Amino acid sequence: MESTIRKAVPLAVDPDNTVSTSTAASDAQSDGTATDGSISSKNGSPSGDWKSKIEIGGLPVGAEKVVSSVDDDWERDANHPRNWSNRRKWIAATVVGLYNFMGPLPSAMMAPALPDVALKYQITNETVLALTLSVFLISYALGPLLLSPLSEMYGRTWILHISNIFNIAFNIGCAFSPNTACLLAMRFMTGFSSSAPVAIGGGSISDLFAENERGSAMALFTIGPLLTLGPIIGGYITQTLGVKWLFIIIALICSLASVVGLPLLRETYAPVVRWNLAKKSGDLEMARELDPSVIAARGGTPAQVVWVNLSRPMVLLTRSFVCFVLSLYQAFNYGIYYLMFATFAKFFKDTYNFGPGMGGLAYLGLSVGFFISTIACIKYSDKFYMKLAERNGGKGTPEMRMPSLIIGSIICPIGLLWYGWSAQAQLHYMMPIIGTAIYGFGLMAAYFPIQLYLVDAFVYAASATGAASVFRPLLGFAFPLFGQHMSDRLGYGGANTLLAGISILIGIPFPIWIYYKGAEVRARSPLTR
Repeated sequence: MESTIRKAVPLAVDPDNTVSTSTAASDAQSDGTATDGSISSKNGSPSGDWKSKIEIGGLPVGAEKVVSSVDDDWERDANHPRNWSNRRKWIAATVVGLYNFMGPLPSAMMAPALPDVALKYQITNETVLALTLSVFLISYALGPLLLSPLSEMYGRTWILHISNIFNIAFNIGCAFSPNTACLLAMRFMTGFSSSAPVAIGGGSISDLFAENERGSAMALFTIGPLLTLGPIIGGYITQTLGVKWLFIIIALICSLASVVGLPLLRETYAPVVRWNLAKKSGDLEMARELDPSVIAARGGTPAQVVWVNLSRPMVLLTRSFVCFVLSLYQAFNYGIYYLMFATFAKFFKDTYNFGPGMGGLAYLGLSVGFFISTIACIKYSDKFYMKLAERNGGKGTPEMRMPSLIIGSIICPIGLLWYGWSAQAQLHYMMPIIGTAIYGFGLMAAYFPIQLYLVDAFVYAASATGAASVFRPLLGFAFPLFGQHMSDRLGYGGANTLLAGISILIGIPFPIWIYYKGAEVRARSPLTR
């Protein structure tokens, strides 16, 4: 192992931003490095000084690209996460998926408890009541802006562990909140700590699995939060034990995740794994040269290094149209999902006289749709990707994820129309639930390929998924605030028809455009692989 570390000496980042290594030169065309050793963007222009790098977010080449291209021995090393045994990789993926399941649990379990929250804290304003649910999502959106780049500076694992421990503490704070203001404050803090898995988890899956292997792992990672078990469990806990115990049980479930995760999950981000090996070897100079945050910033002062890394998610979101539009569509579906969360309790209580327990069962439609869609993704996603790659001479591209997205984008509005008009007509309660199942299938079928595209296409996978995570909670926060008023004004049929129309406008044309033109866009961008 020491020889593997020491062969990386040429990686040193000098003031002229040169990397004198034959391996880097041999990868020049694919990785965007010039054959003379200088780092350049994919269009062949030089990277320039530090300020010019800030203008493109310090992202011409990722830390993992620089480290990997310098030393082929590291690519074959047993310590590289891609070379772990299948058992070790799937244990890591399962733990990351477990943390991801815990992330939105404080929000999901509270949804059917809103009427009881209103009684306990004497909340009469519907907007304030909805805010107790959706304030969680404001900080859930802000968290990835900080946590994603931190994971690419210092590693994924300890951020996941520490965030879950804070999640436990803040949920206990929610349980013992004496008034509405304190509850809102604790819910805000819970959202921030809960955002770590959704910000980082996609990057962890990318760390462990190659492009043609990660479909099943991404499905496992994604399914947890979308099973809608939270509202079902939360409804019965609230009905039998009350709101206080709802938050205590959430804290206990998160504690169980830490008991499992702390001993089993090890660092998965390859540049940080290698950096840690260098530090353990006692070679401080080598450790400095392998520091991922310094590599990403190409030198500079400590403040410049921090700025380049922490600004990365917003750079991706604002400088990449593809990242922006996919994030927007994903967020739109997420907003509808949270709108259903916020309105199901009232709708099924007023229309079908469901209590909190039975009201929680109304979420089973979404859960069934998510589950069936996930099974389909696990079974067919990688096979479909490989088939398209074979037609392309054996070379896979991120755009090969788009056909699955188009299918999901067609199914989503069908589910919305079914749900809305069956609810409007007050048919048997199973009819709107079936509509939500159809929508759930489409949402998952659309969500899954977007996540895969982001980790396939962008150099910094965690920052890309973190950037997408910003939009989702923001619309999840906004939709419940106006959704009930929209349904009251337009009716459930009219409101869901409007949402279905917007879904069609965003969800179908843009994936088709990305499928045909995405490779050209990536070729011109310094942000992509």
